[in-house]
Amino acid sequence: MGSLVLDPKKTALVLIDLQKGILATPAVPHSVTEVVRRSSQLAKLFRKKGAAVVYVRVDMANFIQLPVDQPSRPPGAPPPPPPEASELAPEAGFQAGDLFITKRHWGAFAGTDLEQELKRRGIDTIVLAGISTNVGVESTVRQGTGLGFAFVIVEDACSARDAEDHRLAFERTFPRLARVRKTDEVVVALT
Repeated sequence: MGSLVLDPKKTALVLIDLQKGILATPAVPHSVTEVVRRSSQLAKLFRKKGAAVVYVRVDMANFIQLPVDQPSRPPGAPPPPPPEASELAPEAGFQAGDLFITKRHWGAFAGTDLEQELKRRGIDTIVLAGISTNVGVESTVRQGTGLGFAFVIVEDACSARDAEDHRLAFERTFPRLARVRKTDEVVVALT
């Protein structure tokens, strides 16, 4: 691992799915509380340094349903969650001036204006955190690298529903797409 230096003028913090409906279920290996605390800590630092902060949420009631073998909402499942499930959790720390993106599928770029908003601001590097590691986080980094963004994924500010899914993403997939760091390393790197 090389040293990490982040330019606040060219770096954005993107936080994935820190919303009521997703935070209501357990996450591993880092608890929901830990992920939210670290994400909020990073958001405060990024704002202080003048860097962009982006909150992404999934519209659970209008999630794109495609024909797949294991649908997120199988036939006969209860109705979609209420609109409150898609609201950002207050403890996630969204503030006026932060960018707010709503997605309708796993990744934060497809079908949203995230790419345009970041490029308009001169952003070339994304620090990424949130839940779930192998769903929203991984889909976003895969889409974003294809668009030319560099990524730093904050391991201890991400979590999943399954510890093995988290481990595999951070050991096998993410090092090929991004730089993987801990919260304290990102804090030091944001100059």
